[in-house]
Amino acid sequence: MPTTPTAAEALRYADRMLSEVTAALLYRDQLRYRAGCEQVYGSTLDSQAVDAAVSRALEQAVQHAWDRNWRPIELDHTLGRFAARVKAPKAAAVWMARLLADVLAARTQAHDPATVDERWAAELAALDATVWWTADTEHLARFGERHGLDRLKVLGGAFELMRWLYQELPPLEPAGHAPGSPIPPRRNASGSTNSADQRMLDRIRALLAKAESTGFPEEAEAFTAKAQQLMARHSIDHALVDAAAGASDGPANRRIVIANPYEGPKAMLLQVVADANRCRALNFKDLGLSTIVGFEPDLDAVELLYTSLLVQAVHAMTAANPRADRYGRNDVRSFRQAFLSAYAARIGERLTEVRAEVDAELSGGTDLVPVLAARNEAVDTAFEELFPHRVSRTARVVNAAGWASGRAAADRAELAVRPRLPEPGLR
Repeated sequence: MPTTPTAAEALRYADRMLSEVTAALLYRDQLRYRAGCEQVYGSTLDSQAVDAAVSRALEQAVQHAWDRNWRPIELDHTLGRFAARVKAPKAAAVWMARLLADVLAARTQAHDPATVDERWAAELAALDATVWWTADTEHLARFGERHGLDRLKVLGGAFELMRWLYQELPPLEPAGHAPGSPIPPRRNASGSTNSADQRMLDRIRALLAKAESTGFPEEAEAFTAKAQQLMARHSIDHALVDAAAGASDGPANRRIVIANPYEGPKAMLLQVVADANRCRALNFKDLGLSTIVGFEPDLDAVELLYTSLLVQAVHAMTAANPRADRYGRNDVRSFRQAFLSAYAARIGERLTEVRAEVDAELSGGTDLVPVLAARNEAVDTAFEELFPHRVSRTARVVNAAGWASGRAAADRAELAVRPRLPEPGLR
């Protein structure tokens, strides 16, 4: 007469079933994968043991993605794109994203908190990813209760999430630090502290927030220009003192999510901001991600300025009202595509002018030119080593009205400080 397995035995048997599912996914054996899933669905083992095994297998799938250099915010973004591509129902896409967030939080918690850096923690916070349950054995059951899903639906979602994590995600280049190993120290040859850098970034954020919120274009000009000037000066300060000390961390890289719609022009905006701040950018259109390469202070500047300019560009774009074409057709999409492309092109010109003005102002009596040339060469070398086989693409603009309107909006936001405006009070 068969005996009921003990709790420990049930957990071992359940883990074996999930190991079979994982192996099938790694070997891309779809028949074996489906058979493994069916075995789990029909298992007579205690449901809590099975759920615990599924939760652990999900965490290992997320770890697999992390080992291939995927970050939390990128996984969430790419899952949304995948759901749209396969035309998943909106409700299903929402709860699958929440399941992913739960697993991201659980896997992070499995690592020493000392190995989780600020950027990683910030990404989890942005996704509202927290461990709100108390044990692996209860997570999936409570998740189903939260979202009104029966157990088979939750298990099916878990298996599809595992399949996506193992089979749909290509490896990426390293970008930042993932949990599990000590956070590498950031060498600062300039001698300034991280808190000093943070105070500078806080000043820049405050200026850009003012630029985004004001209803007066002249004020936005002044705030944005002041922010770019601070960024350029901060970058040069680091460059000069690093050169004098003969030490530097060297170029690093960072990835930025490029969200729908109008991904092409948004990626173009990021590229011109990167170029104006001594960085290089490459867009991965199929993933909706862009990688920027540069020295850390410049990467910080690019990320802050891009985010702010994107907000300003979208505000200007939505305020512009395209006319119907001569056939009476609504051409909003083509207008906005052209608007953002023109805006990006013109903003790139203006940012480069501001940087050149700062370079000229600070170059007197210093060895600034060879120092900056050396840093530019280091960035170019790092970029070429990271992406030796990249392919360039060009975009075609089909809406002349949108292009003209976008360029005019960028001109209105041209980055030149107006002397008649008061200082923002952020010295």
